Amino acid sequence: MNIHPSAIIDSKAQIGENVKIGPFVIIENDVVIGDGTEIKSSAVIKSGARIGKECRIFQSAVISEIPQDLKFSGEKTLLEIGDRTTVREFCTLNRGTSELGKSSVGNDCLLMAYVHVAHDCVIGDKTILANGVQLAGHVSIGYHVTIGGMTPIHQFCNVGDHAFVGGGYRVVQDVPPYILASGEPLKFAGVNNVGLRRRGFSSESRMNIKRVYKQIFYSAMNMSESIKEIKSNIEQTEEVKIILNFIENSNRGLI
Repeated sequence: MNIHPSAIIDSKAQIGENVKIGPFVIIENDVVIGDGTEIKSSAVIKSGARIGKECRIFQSAVISEIPQDLKFSGEKTLLEIGDRTTVREFCTLNRGTSELGKSSVGNDCLLMAYVHVAHDCVIGDKTILANGVQLAGHVSIGYHVTIGGMTPIHQFCNVGDHAFVGGGYRVVQDVPPYILASGEPLKFAGVNNVGLRRRGFSSESRMNIKRVYKQIFYSAMNMSESIKEIKSNIEQTEEVKIILNFIENSNRGLI
């Protein structure tokens, strides 16, 4: 390990091999840090943090602070970060409450400067949250999602897999999988074709996704009727099933 002499590390913290810890870092007890991770200067790692392998935690980030939730009563909960995830300067990641027990960030994620992740949030693998994205409590972000800078996301909102949300907009309802979202109020702005093509989705898959969203957003049918139409007349591929499952389990309604 490479630990700066000014760092303050509780003796009960579990530090992996080849970990680098910079000056003025504070690491409390009940912390686990995986092999090869780097904690840069003045970061604070609070109790309940579980940080994976080969992560990078940049200057002045605060990991696993208690929730900003008046119902929180000091229960033991966690903040989990997967492997190879980067948390940039001044990010604040809160641990969970008794409702979920943890907040979690997946593998291979990038959280840019000033991102806030509140209590009981779940962020999927390979997600990018640009500068200043603010997640309220109980937000769920899917796999390989990109959220543009300075975007607040209302509590209990869900963002589906492979979605791309433009910067500077407010997310106050659920954002379905595979789409582009922009505008004020936030609206469906097409299928995320560029992202899906880069990730290996075939032209047939992308066309099927487009057919689903044409039915949902541009037909004269209501949502229940559109779902029946999709199930009857569109091939039930894995992507279509994911979209329908997302819609049928949406509590806040779609953008």
